[in-house]
Amino acid sequence: MAISSSFDRQVTLNVLLSQATSMLGMDAAAILKFDPESQTLAYAAGLGFTSDQIERTSLRLGESQAGQVALKREVRYIPDLHSIDDPKISRFSRAGEDFTTYCAAPLVGKGQVKGVLELFHHASFSPDPEWMDFLEMLAAQAAIAIDNAELFENLQQSNSELRQAYDALILGWSRALELRDAETQGHANRLVEHTLQLARRLRLPDSQLAHLRRGVLLHDIGKMGIPDAVLLKPGPLTEEEWQVMRQHPLYAFDLLSSIAYLKPAIDIPYAHHERWDGSGYPRGLAGEDIPLVARIFAVVDVWDALTHDRPYRQAWDAARAEAYLREQAGVTLDPRAVEEFLGMISES
Repeated sequence: MAISSSFDRQVTLNVLLSQATSMLGMDAAAILKFDPESQTLAYAAGLGFTSDQIERTSLRLGESQAGQVALKREVRYIPDLHSIDDPKISRFSRAGEDFTTYCAAPLVGKGQVKGVLELFHHASFSPDPEWMDFLEMLAAQAAIAIDNAELFENLQQSNSELRQAYDALILGWSRALELRDAETQGHANRLVEHTLQLARRLRLPDSQLAHLRRGVLLHDIGKMGIPDAVLLKPGPLTEEEWQVMRQHPLYAFDLLSSIAYLKPAIDIPYAHHERWDGSGYPRGLAGEDIPLVARIFAVVDVWDALTHDRPYRQAWDAARAEAYLREQAGVTLDPRAVEEFLGMISES
């Protein structure tokens, strides 16, 4: 049955109501959701009503017909609603909803009341045992589906909170790396902003942008494995020290590839030092063998490095930096990425 396999709660309820009215031959149906904390039933979904009275439903456990159904966990059938004194039911007549027959079943999943399924018919209706059996089966399926939907929503909430925690950790790592490597505050934010802009211009799918952002923030995460004597050395590095420095993309790969959440962001930390002509490191990739996100980031990273002060030199002006990027297009940098980036800068 479709309702037991759906995880979206509202879809689940709508499918249930459609099946209940069509298969049981009823004119209207509603789901009242039970809140165990407040011990109340409240409207969750409805089908076949001409007024909004059902949407205002709020019942204490044991109150009115549905409250009794939830309390006693048993099906209730009323052949003639006009014969009972129940203000919560008679309000439908006052609103022009002239129902005669009423039937309700508890929705019980894993031993817990999840809600009540209410069914209404304008004419007098006498259900046979087969009809009642089908109603109970439908209610059992609905309870399972609602329980699954709640579990899925809770899982989504937990995943969302986990993503937020991961992203907060990534920001912390990024800032710690800036401080250790003497980068100015805002360096990472500039790189993220420009890389995302360039990625959109190059029509990178939106689904990849979150991973791209994380990759930018973690682009130098491998430097955590580089000794301070090398990373913070004020003068030029020796060849031996350069060999140590060139290990940081490999350290990044070792760190991130073991974290499933961050693995999709690995291309920038691992490959942003590769060069279009194959002269980069750590793998000596060339041209389009270099992941596109790494080629995009490389252009942004070079521009940001040139146009901001560094301990060993002052910032270049935009014209000089642009000339350098054009000179490197097709040599160390992806020519298309360079062209798009310079177009983006000129428009800003």
